[in-house]
Amino acid sequence: MGSIGILLVKGTIDTLIMVLGSLLISYIIGLPLGVLLVVLKPNGLREHKGVYQVLSRFINILRSLPFIILLTLLIPFTRFLVGTSIGILGMMVPLSIAAIPFVARMVEVSLSEVNPDLIASMRVLGATPLTIIYQVYIGESLPSLIRGVGITFIALVGYSAMAGATGGGGLGDIAIRYGYYNYQFDIMIYTVLILIFIVEVAQYLANHIANKWNHNK
Repeated sequence: MGSIGILLVKGTIDTLIMVLGSLLISYIIGLPLGVLLVVLKPNGLREHKGVYQVLSRFINILRSLPFIILLTLLIPFTRFLVGTSIGILGMMVPLSIAAIPFVARMVEVSLSEVNPDLIASMRVLGATPLTIIYQVYIGESLPSLIRGVGITFIALVGYSAMAGATGGGGLGDIAIRYGYYNYQFDIMIYTVLILIFIVEVAQYLANHIANKWNHNK
């Protein structure tokens, strides 16, 4: 394998580490937030309009910020949190924060599609809110949630490529440094093809797993 091949393999690994790490963090925080939105919304299990409005608006504010602006705003916080604002570790913080509101909204939409009659039936039978959340909301909407993971992964791949312009590492950084600044357009084409391949595989896996889950139910 030549030097270009080694460079692209390292960039691909770095991109996957950034994206998968950020995906995990964003779901650890975003999934509970999405559930909370559904639970607190009007006619929810524990309706609380005030908290719901505050939480919903906060998520909307985060979602409205373009990633490149959010990345810049978070530089001091990122340095405080992980000691650097560049490289794989430095990019995982803004990537995760950018994805959290995205995940929360997708989870809210997925859970809101659950048949309300099924939820009402469980409440009549005396099921606790936690039981309804796990068995009805999450259980019934799992295929949609799985597809949401794929969508989030793909969005993070795009964000990570954008982060390459600010020293984020990965394929985006390689495309900018070697493909753009050094006029090595073959490297830029290779990085684009690899990114397309990663996106296609992620989309296929998410749809395949979601469809298989539906078939096994």
